[in-house]
Amino acid sequence: MSTGPHRIVFANEKGGTGKSTTAVHVAVAMAYQGARVAAIDLDNRQATLNRYLQNRDETARRRQIPLPNATHVVFNDTSPEALDALVADLSQDHDFLIFDTPGRDDPLARHVATGADTLVTPLNDSFVDFDLIGQVDAETFRVRRLSFYAELIWEARKKRAMATIQQARREMDWVVVRNRTQHVEARNQKRIDQALNELSKRVGFRISNGLSERVIYRELFPSGLTLLDKGHLGELGTSHLVARQELRTLVAGLNLPLPNHRAAGQATPMVDVA
Repeated sequence: MSTGPHRIVFANEKGGTGKSTTAVHVAVAMAYQGARVAAIDLDNRQATLNRYLQNRDETARRRQIPLPNATHVVFNDTSPEALDALVADLSQDHDFLIFDTPGRDDPLARHVATGADTLVTPLNDSFVDFDLIGQVDAETFRVRRLSFYAELIWEARKKRAMATIQQARREMDWVVVRNRTQHVEARNQKRIDQALNELSKRVGFRISNGLSERVIYRELFPSGLTLLDKGHLGELGTSHLVARQELRTLVAGLNLPLPNHRAAGQATPMVDVA
């Protein structure tokens, strides 16, 4: 429907959920697909997304190897109008815009969430993180009410629904990505499964498996390499191969469209991550 770039917003008001790591790997996955990607880091304090991609540029130059990457910038202003101007400029020659937001309540994060085509909310599999979107009964673990963040996104989706009709925009696809699932005790994980499924029916998000907590993600940051750079990572162990398959599953589950210059406007899911 929309002729502009597909906007992917990674947003969560809690830190430590793997938001920036997930954003980096999705950006690189799309770059490997031939997409022109721009990454806007709205967390100008930590700027993890931008630093990771800077490290990637430096590694490509130092090793003299081709590494698909995204245009990357840290947004240091506080004005939504200035951000809109930057977005308009980047929209002219990019297929995807990726926004990484701070792990706190932030006006600019709210602003870009309203315009997201795909909104990705990574959560660790714990009720501490679940509390961000919903509050559960202490005895039954049934959802009692929406939390502030879920209500905020609900309002953003209602605003977006009007834009979908009036401006021929895409509908917003909200995806809750479950990271670090393998360390959770089985009974607790079942309770989280039930609570997430119940809440997803109320507010309309999809649930996707994300990235398990693995040392390799932290090890790769200084070089800017990702699990997709298999020709430059040396010999990989079983855990690395499992982690790469997780990433493939995550990217496929986001149902992102192919770039217009590759697919002539067709919204074919990008499932063939190398």
